[in-house]
Amino acid sequence: MKMAILGAGDIAGVMAGTIAKMDEVESYAIGSRDIGKAQAFADKYGFEKAYGSYEEMLADPAVELVYIAVPHSHHHQWTMAALNAGKHVLCEKAFAVNEKQTREMIELSEKTGLLLAEAIWTRYMPSRQMIMEIVERGDIGRVRTISANLGYKIDMNERMVRPELAGGALLDLTVYPLNFASMVWGDDIRRISASCVKTNTGVDGQDTVMIEYQDDRMANLFTTMYTLTNRMGLICGTDGFIEVQNINNPEQIRVYSPDRNGPALKACYDVPEQITGYEYEVRACIKAIEEGKIECPEMPHSETIQIMCQMDEIRRQFGIVYPFE
Repeated sequence: MKMAILGAGDIAGVMAGTIAKMDEVESYAIGSRDIGKAQAFADKYGFEKAYGSYEEMLADPAVELVYIAVPHSHHHQWTMAALNAGKHVLCEKAFAVNEKQTREMIELSEKTGLLLAEAIWTRYMPSRQMIMEIVERGDIGRVRTISANLGYKIDMNERMVRPELAGGALLDLTVYPLNFASMVWGDDIRRISASCVKTNTGVDGQDTVMIEYQDDRMANLFTTMYTLTNRMGLICGTDGFIEVQNINNPEQIRVYSPDRNGPALKACYDVPEQITGYEYEVRACIKAIEEGKIECPEMPHSETIQIMCQMDEIRRQFGIVYPFE
C-alpha cells in the first residue's frame, strides 16, 4: 500500500523510519509546506515523491493512505481535505481539538466510505491484550483503582505552549492516561474532576484528573510537561496489582500479589520486540482497508468520540478555550 505523510516534523520522522522497515507498506510521498524540507525528508527516509504543499500531495492519485502529522490545531482541516481527496487517513492523536471537529471528521469518513483511524499507538500494541488477559483471568481479583502518570520535559517546545496550535499537556500527554484507564474499564463515567497549572501563555502545563465510575471504581491521572516522571501505570485489584512500566509505550508488565511482608512479584511479562511501536497502527489500518472497513476495531470511532468528550470536559474545567474555537 502506498503511504504518504502530511507534515515533515519529528513525529513524521518516527513514522517514516518505521514504515521503511515494513513489508506491507511503501514509503511513497511526503508533503511539506517547504519543498526543500520535503526533499530532504524524502532523501533521508527513502520516499519516492516529495511535495512542497499538502494540496499537491493529496492530488496525487497514487496515494492510498495518508498519515496526518501536523499540530492538533490542523488535524481537522487536513483530515477533511485528505478524505475529500479520496484517501484513507491515519490521524495522529489527539484526533482533533474538540468533539465537534471529531464528529465532522467521522461523518465524512462514513459519507466517503474511507478508513479514518486515530493514531493512539497504545491501543494497537500487543501489550494492550496482554494487560486485558491478566485482568480478565482475575489474577489480581476485582479491579478497584487505576493510577497513571506521564511526564516529559517538553515545555521548551514552542508548539507545546502556543494556544493557537492547541498546545498544552492535555492533547499531547493526558490523552495517554485517559486511554490507559479507558482500555481497562471503558467509559461508564459518573464524574470527572480536573485541575491544571497553566503556563504563562494560558495553556495547561500540568494536569491532574480524577475519574469516578458508576460502580465506585476510580482512576487518578497526572501529567506534566515540565519534568520527567516514571510513566507508571497501576491497576489495583482486591488480590494484587499490575505495574505497567511506561504507559506511553509499555516495556514490561509486572503482577504482584499480597504477602505478609508486602507485595510479592507473582509474574513478569516482557512485551514483544518492535520497530518503534508505530507499526501496529499501520498494520491495523491496512487490514481494515483490505476488509472494507472505515474504522479499526482497536480504536473504533465511538471510542475516539468518548475520549474527546472527556478531554472537552476536562478543558472546560480548566477554563481553557483555544483562539480558533
